[in-house]
Amino acid sequence: QVQLVESGGGLVQPGGSLRLSCAASGTIFSINAMGWYRQAPGKERELVATITSGGSTNYGDSVKGRFTISRDNAKNTVYLQMNSLKPEDTAVYYCNADGVVDRGLLWGSSWGQGTQVTVSS
Repeated sequence: QVQLVESGGGLVQPGGSLRLSCAASGTIFSINAMGWYRQAPGKERELVATITSGGSTNYGDSVKGRFTISRDNAKNTVYLQMNSLKPEDTAVYYCNADGVVDRGLLWGSSWGQGTQVTVSS
């Protein structure tokens, strides 16, 4: 099993910024892709951003130009810099790790517990 722990969520005003972090723990050899997804009450979970071990990124249309995803492969940590936040960004943000190699085994997908981001004046 791979444990993912998110941090950095909170309450911010519209136009403000937050930086989320997610660290994967365990005896990890590599992680193919890490990313962020979000889900608001009554809504479906949606893609925010993903990044591969090689640095290739993918963003959801609603966050392009405002959010930036990055990762530190040595620390097995992924970050999400969120700027120009809008009320519609309010959701629980979940960290994901896909293609994790740990102790010689390949794990499909792991999820963190989620961190709340609220954008309100």
